[in-house]
Amino acid sequence: MWLKLRLYLIMTVMFAIIYGLVAFAASYIGVSGFYAYGVIASVMLLIQYMIGPRMVEWSMGIRYVSEQEYPALHRMITDLARDAGIPKPKVGIARIPIPNAFAFGRWAKDGRVCVTEGIMNLLNEKELRAVLAHEVSHLKHKDVAVITMISVIPMIAWYIAWNSLFSGGRERGNAALIGIAAFAVYLITNLLVLYVSRIREYYADEGAVKLGNGPHHLASALYKLVYGSARVNKDALKPIEGMKAFFANDPSRAAYEIRELSQLDLDGSGTIDANELMALQTRPVKISTTDKIMEMLSTHPNMLKRIQRLSSLQGVSAY
Repeated sequence: MWLKLRLYLIMTVMFAIIYGLVAFAASYIGVSGFYAYGVIASVMLLIQYMIGPRMVEWSMGIRYVSEQEYPALHRMITDLARDAGIPKPKVGIARIPIPNAFAFGRWAKDGRVCVTEGIMNLLNEKELRAVLAHEVSHLKHKDVAVITMISVIPMIAWYIAWNSLFSGGRERGNAALIGIAAFAVYLITNLLVLYVSRIREYYADEGAVKLGNGPHHLASALYKLVYGSARVNKDALKPIEGMKAFFANDPSRAAYEIRELSQLDLDGSGTIDANELMALQTRPVKISTTDKIMEMLSTHPNMLKRIQRLSSLQGVSAY
């Protein structure tokens, strides 16, 4: 409930900010100018929204697979989609070495859930099911639509800033002030979009537990994904740098997160069991200032904080 409240509050603040900026800017730069840039931003966002799935498929090297090829994978996704109350998404395999999973799609019947080649042999069945439940929860919560919708706000702020800072005329002084204010709003709302993205990750984690997965199975899966990502050659990250927001975790941060996650695996087994996760309910965790700053600039929460939150989800009711 608190996650939903924070999400709605942030979205309200963002639209209030842009409304105030637009109302102020329109009195100086002309309503027609604002509408022109608003239309441009909206059209660009719509194009991105419509062709986005094709771009993801191309960037990730996705091949959609049949039930005959991957019966266990199809069975898990079928069961999870049924329990979540959404149409069964397409099932795909991405030809990239990074162990991960992701979901995308434009609307309910357009959902796709994909796993990378690197994840299939890394996780056991319960861990893989927990990760797939996280991705199915993203589809249930319409996260792609939410992020797409709020992303238009910094885009509009950027256009207002550009138009105001580089326009001439007698009102140049006032326009410059508006441009500076719009640029500040652009920076702030970008950070807020990232914050909303991180909330969606927490929300999807909670959704995975509600779909009947033990929190320690998801925690153990995320733990393994971080270590698996850290072992991948950095050159493998470059082609998918712009797509990492889709992943269950941010593979580019894996090398930094390993140090923090070493606090969790108390018996050195390479997994996080129920007792180790429960210990996080009362044991404080240490996060460096650098990692806190990195989290603010990331689409994903700090992994140590994320796993600690999973420790509080024992007994969460199902959908």
